[in-house]
Amino acid sequence: MKLLLRIAGILLLSSLASGLLALGRPAAYQGVAPQRFAEGEDGLIALDIDPRDKTEWAFVRLHYDGYSGNGCFRGGRSRWTTDAPKADRQFVQGVRRLTRLHTRSVEQVVDPNSDEVFNWPWIYAVEVGSWDFTAEQARRIREYLLKGGFLMVDDFHGSCEWSVFLNGIRKVFPDRPVENLVNQDEIFHTLYDLDERFQVPGAQFLFTGRIYEKDGYAAQWRGIRDDSGRLMVAICHNMDLGDAWEWADDPRYPERYTSLAYRIGINYVIYSMTH
Repeated sequence: MKLLLRIAGILLLSSLASGLLALGRPAAYQGVAPQRFAEGEDGLIALDIDPRDKTEWAFVRLHYDGYSGNGCFRGGRSRWTTDAPKADRQFVQGVRRLTRLHTRSVEQVVDPNSDEVFNWPWIYAVEVGSWDFTAEQARRIREYLLKGGFLMVDDFHGSCEWSVFLNGIRKVFPDRPVENLVNQDEIFHTLYDLDERFQVPGAQFLFTGRIYEKDGYAAQWRGIRDDSGRLMVAICHNMDLGDAWEWADDPRYPERYTSLAYRIGINYVIYSMTH
């Protein structure tokens, strides 16, 4: 099994490298017609997508406001564009390579001020140690999740950023507990069996040699459930899966981290579409 996973990882990295020339250019949109863009960390992010571009699944990224009281060296600035759009599009290539899902080439951005959130089964939010919600935004996100939506949060580290994350998520769910996920949880076994998980570092690892950031020494796999026990929020704390997707084509970034990051993301996507 480990040999097969390693072969799959090598094939995935090869396919990712072949698609890099399209990133960040209008030609990458492959027939869809975005009208507005935001500046991402790696290029332009499409804000409007042709509604006729119908697929089973799309990479959906949450736009959120920054936390003005942030003491975690963020200066109150929202970090929702981190790793975009390269991480999004390289993860999409992995989903295409490793599953039979019909996936869209271009990312989707949703805003909690809009009912657009209700159109997507899986939403990804990055650097949630910088996020915040108004009461109305929190109400809409809560309604989305209770109606069957799924939110994956990633790339935040240490106790300070955890406190900012909690400040935001408590506006969404004031009373629902955050629990530690165990190896037997179904989300770790939807496609891949992920009993052997480990901390996935961000790109800073290439320069510091550290797999942790700040005081986030150990990876924490956590979640929030609805009344039936379905996971609504999957919390990836003290890890950076988005960087592992973004740097998957760089030979300096270890394949073992990239492979795990793709398997985690794909398991979460499959879970969101089947539960």
